[in-house]
Amino acid sequence: MRKKIVAGNWKMNNDLSQSVNLISEIKNAVAGKELNAEIIICPPFTSLETASALVKDTNVKLGAQNMYFEESGAYTGEISASMLKSVGCEYVILGHSERRAIFGESDEVINKKIKKALASGLKPIFCIGETLEERESGVTNKIVERQVRNGLTGISAEELELIIVAYEPVWAIGTGKTATPEQAQ
Repeated sequence: MRKKIVAGNWKMNNDLSQSVNLISEIKNAVAGKELNAEIIICPPFTSLETASALVKDTNVKLGAQNMYFEESGAYTGEISASMLKSVGCEYVILGHSERRAIFGESDEVINKKIKKALASGLKPIFCIGETLEERESGVTNKIVERQVRNGLTGISAEELELIIVAYEPVWAIGTGKTATPEQAQ
């Protein structure tokens, strides 16, 4: 059985000073403890390099909140897998519902990102989940199945072992409603 994972996506919160303080609190909370879960923090891009130095030689791992599937070029505002690796990231969140909804990321784009992350030595945290409308329409399984199938197209069995699939029902974000373990399964 896989080790449990606790990943914190800080989104567009915490400037550098706040990030340093939060990392210090997290390190203190887990220092010297035998954890039955892998702890991953995903601070804003502006804090990644500092975060990397602060979590070095600890049981806290570093991830990024997104990346682009191209290595370099005229992609204003994007960041590449090699840039993330160069500052010490081991993980990257891909397919988050906010990226899908706000930035229009398709399953196909997410698939390209997953492939690039794997080829670059990053472990993808592949997010899937349905909206409240989709849930109430009874198409949850269809939506999640489509996201998984399209997002993982062309991924080998060996590569699948490196991918964390994170089910986060969009209807539960910020609503106070939570999915039961049975719903998540």
